[in-house]
Amino acid sequence: MGKKRRQFTDKFKAKLALEAVKGVKTLTELASEYQVHPNQVSEWKKQLLSHAPELFSRKNGGASKSEEELTAPLYEEIGRLKMDIKWLEKKL
Repeated sequence: MGKKRRQFTDKFKAKLALEAVKGVKTLTELASEYQVHPNQVSEWKKQLLSHAPELFSRKNGGASKSEEELTAPLYEEIGRLKMDIKWLEKKL
């Protein structure tokens, strides 16, 4: 029976990649400390550096989409309240 592949959490990958970017320890030292192949550490470091600008970009839709999801119901509520105010003004 073959070996089962190890799966790492995103949090673990990010932690290890950040340590590699800091450069306090070499990739080999990090790899032996966390029992991961040095090539894997290098790959995660490259992924972190290549995708870091996207974290601060609003073009990717991550932050702006959640903003839209939050504001849409609020605008609907504002519209309903304005209609209620107009209706109440007519009643008076």
